[in-house]
Amino acid sequence: MRMSRPRGKPLVSFLRASGGAVAVEFAFILLPFLVLLFGTMELGLVFLASSTLQSATDEAARRLRTGEFQSSGSTAAQFKTLVCNNMSWLKGTCTSQLDINVQTFTSFSDLGGAAAVDPSNYDSTKNCWSAGQAGDIVLVRTFYKWKLFTPMLDKSLVNMGNGSGMRLITSAASFRNEPWSTQAPTGAKCQ
Repeated sequence: MRMSRPRGKPLVSFLRASGGAVAVEFAFILLPFLVLLFGTMELGLVFLASSTLQSATDEAARRLRTGEFQSSGSTAAQFKTLVCNNMSWLKGTCTSQLDINVQTFTSFSDLGGAAAVDPSNYDSTKNCWSAGQAGDIVLVRTFYKWKLFTPMLDKSLVNMGNGSGMRLITSAASFRNEPWSTQAPTGAKCQ
């Protein structure tokens, strides 16, 4: 004997069916959940990269402050390498993604007037290298270009222009150089 399906309203019977409901509900939740999960991980990585950059900048700036770097006649490229060597987990991409800007000022009030860097118009060719002499006031700024990977989050975290999908992470240290005895050439003063 063959059973026949009840004939009636197919839409009502479709809406009452519960087979596969969990799979459909999971599909609706999956995309927002993944965006939230990867967005949280990416934001954590950005904060970790920022902290790593600040620590590496402080460590390298200490060598400028004490005159150790200037006395050895080191260059801007060597200073960049010094910063990169202190960026443990970012060391592989550091040399291609890191820029440095070291400026000398005559007073702390002049330092306060240093031009801020706008990430949307960032131009690494305008960076300076002037490590200063004993007693000079120095501002060390480092810039790390971070490539964002989470879809949709990149729209809120991107701060570099040209649709690059990049975030410019910055770090700074300012100080007065200690009085050391050897005066070494440090390059032209730039501002």
